[in-house]
Amino acid sequence: MTSRDPISLLSSARWLDLTQPLSVFTPPWPGEMPLQVHFFKRLTGSYGGGQGANGQLIEWSNNTGTHLVGPRAFHSGARAIADIPLTELGGPGVVADVSDAVSDYGFYTPEMIEERVEVRDGDILFVHTGYSRYAWDRPDVANPDAQGGVENKEFGYLVRHPGPSPDFFPWAMERRLKIVGVDCGCAEHPMNTNVRFLHPREFEKAEAKLRATHGTTWEEMFPPDDYRRLTHLEMPKRGPLLVECLGAALRELANRRTWLMVQPIPFMEVESAWSRVVALEPPEGEDTDSFHSALDEIEMLDLTLPFSVQTPQWANYEPLSIRYTKRVGGLDYGLGRNNAHCKASFHLATHMDGEKHFWAAGRTIGQVPLDYWHGPGVIVDISDAVSDSSVYTPAMIEERVDLRDGDILMIKTGWHRFGWNSPDSDEFRYMIQHPGPSPDFAAWCVERQIQWLAIDCVAMEHPMNTIQRVFHPKTFAEANRKLVAAFGQEWDEMYPLDRYYQDMHLNLFPKGIVHAENLGHEIARAETGRYYLGAFVQRGMELASCWGRFVAFRQR
Repeated sequence: MTSRDPISLLSSARWLDLTQPLSVFTPPWPGEMPLQVHFFKRLTGSYGGGQGANGQLIEWSNNTGTHLVGPRAFHSGARAIADIPLTELGGPGVVADVSDAVSDYGFYTPEMIEERVEVRDGDILFVHTGYSRYAWDRPDVANPDAQGGVENKEFGYLVRHPGPSPDFFPWAMERRLKIVGVDCGCAEHPMNTNVRFLHPREFEKAEAKLRATHGTTWEEMFPPDDYRRLTHLEMPKRGPLLVECLGAALRELANRRTWLMVQPIPFMEVESAWSRVVALEPPEGEDTDSFHSALDEIEMLDLTLPFSVQTPQWANYEPLSIRYTKRVGGLDYGLGRNNAHCKASFHLATHMDGEKHFWAAGRTIGQVPLDYWHGPGVIVDISDAVSDSSVYTPAMIEERVDLRDGDILMIKTGWHRFGWNSPDSDEFRYMIQHPGPSPDFAAWCVERQIQWLAIDCVAMEHPMNTIQRVFHPKTFAEANRKLVAAFGQEWDEMYPLDRYYQDMHLNLFPKGIVHAENLGHEIARAETGRYYLGAFVQRGMELASCWGRFVAFRQR
């Protein structure tokens, strides 16, 4: 087979966002923490002569919105999310639409799946139950028998949705499915979870329906010890992984073969993580199998730092903290699971600074369409031309790489070598002494119509054009001397404060040009050149910035 250019292939594909919007209104899994968003600083809240930022502190459970459930959710010795490589999180798959055959408390079976779609060994399988109609962001569903004349959406989505039959997960393991995803609250039947105990009246209804349809009891159909062994011991070791709360767009792929990608935040300590989930459909006129064969020739470089409590945060921001609220041994019959509540500010690990971070009228992360977050671009290695507190210029970029108008631009300074998880880690150097752009850089980005930017250090700004110049006067004096030697100007001559303070934020965000910070991991082996680039950030509707998975696509 002749290899095809990844940029033209991915540019011509149809990208479909299967991620549910995430909001403070998104219901969490029953009994867990909903998303909490708190502004701990605002644009006018800084000091030292410059503007501040919109800084957010959030608290959340990872089982809110579209998320990947990893094996550690059920088996404490299994892999965390960050341990799962991208090769296990994408590939060919099918969407089986069983919405015509399931109802409250019901089951979907392997037979239902296979009579609707051709499932191949090693596939990703997404099941469209139709219960995404009860998602928080969907219109009300009329029900004249319910209070208020409308269905209780959270109960429909999280408590009453159908689930897999007893033979479903053994079949999924036999077929070596990579991932099973669903458009409702859980990939298990809710009555095989703590919902059974939180809502005993609902369990009575489910049991009554089971007796009427199958002539048996719940524990006869799902013997607790056998079910625990299957879901808590066998599946975490063999797969599949589970994706929950897929968005309503899944119905557009009903009973179709497609290419699916799950891009979770690479969380080191926990069992589940927010994910951006997408489907890639072939260009018009191309058959699915040849399209998938071409995609299989593409390598994904993971440019994302592991997300961890060890990750240093931006100065005066809140670090990540994790508190386990549930453990696998904590529920009747041993059917509990690990779950953590998390708290952090956004400016740590690999993240996207959104427009709202510095521009009050800008879009939140979740308001930006998926198409903005991926496209053709370049990675340019300037590591041989920069040093502590030095300045890089547009000329350095232009002379090294074939940059085209409208590209995504990722800059490799080499400072990823000093990141927290590197053998050469130097946190002060990484946070305070990294190089930054020249005064003409932002205007050049506008002229070249850069889509968005990214950098392998803590900030797209020069640190001495931020509050760091106040926090670290000695480093500022050293940077000033270096600037005078290189350019013959004092810092405030070359970078007048009212024009260049937070230059790459304040001068670019109103132009729709944002940036990602703290690239890492496989950026180390990314050579200068053209790539197809993607930022798979969570679809947070109130979030000014957010973490994500950052990927470069290239030919194998």
